[in-house]
This record gives sequence, structure tokens and C-alpha cells, in this order.
Amino acid sequence: MRMILAALALAALLPTAALAQDGQPTNQGTGAGAVTDSKQIGDWSVRCFAIQNESPCDMYQELQDQNSHQRVLSVSIAYVPSRDQHVVQIAVPLGVALAKGAVIKTDAYGSPPLPFRRCDQAGCYVEMLLNNDQVADLAKSGPQATVNIIADDSKPYALRFSLNGFSGAHDAMAALAKQKATGGAAAPAAPAKKK
Repeated sequence: MRMILAALALAALLPTAALAQDGQPTNQGTGAGAVTDSKQIGDWSVRCFAIQNESPCDMYQELQDQNSHQRVLSVSIAYVPSRDQHVVQIAVPLGVALAKGAVIKTDAYGSPPLPFRRCDQAGCYVEMLLNNDQVADLAKSGPQATVNIIADDSKPYALRFSLNGFSGAHDAMAALAKQKATGGAAAPAAPAKKK
């Protein structure tokens, strides 16, 4: 029961809850899920959504297969000012060894295995809190990172994403989250350490 309540609380913090399964906003116009602010910083999109919660903004990057244009990897990081915490959602294709989790690696950082929380027809997802030190480690790494997964057939895959613009995108996203968040007193944004 405690795990179910924790999962529900985490889901409420994710700005990506307003996204469709393909990672795109459900409504580009007005209403719930509409993107209200969007800017590109390096290889990251900073987005805020017309939702009332503790983390209405995220920094997002998606990689697609060049031939099929299907999502291969997406990384979304949101900041929760009232808790001074970050929430991460990583989406990978189906067919992963769920028990192995996913590992983020850079030239200067390696995460512990991050557990998959759920899968649907569009992929499998890591959804969890990411501590401020982990975000700072990503900010001082560069210029590339990988999400390492193991397929059901035990074959390893390293899905690459860019850290170009990570610090600037984080700072912009955290500032917007502080302006737009609801549900508690805002704490100062955790700074992303620059290279």
C-alpha cells in the first residue's frame, strides 16, 4: 500500500502527466496540457504546461529513429520548488530487461541502476526523484551521456543523449517552475553546477 501511495504522489509531480504517450503535448492550444512557455537551450527544450501542480515545467530531450521516426529515448527532468527536489522520467523502447533497470553514464558520472516503474504500448519508463547532487553531476559532465539498458535477450544498448545546454536549460526550467508552481512555499532553485 505504501508503494502505491508513493507512486501516486510521484505521478502528481510529473509535468509529463500532461503529455500524450508519444511524448508530445496533448493540446498545443488552450486548456489542460497546453504548452504555455517553450524555449530551446542547446539540445534541450524547456517547457511549461497549463497545469496546476508543484512542477509545471520540465527540460526535455527526445531522440527518434531516423527511419521510422519512432521515439528511441526521451529524458524529462522537472524541478519541484516546494520540496527542492527533481523528478526524472526516462522513456525507452519495449523489450528491456525490467529487473536490470537503466543506468545513466557520462564521462564523470554513473548512476546506480534506476528501476523501471511502468510500461505501456509506447515504451518503458523510469519515473523517480533525482537528488540535487545527481543533477549537479550531470551539469558538470559533458558533452554526451548515455542511458544504458539491457534487452530481453541480454544484449546491452547505450542510448546516447546530449548534455549540450544542460546547465542553462536547468536554470531556466527551475526559474520558471518557481514562478508557476502551486502547492507549497517555493524553495530556492537548486543550482546546476556549470562546467
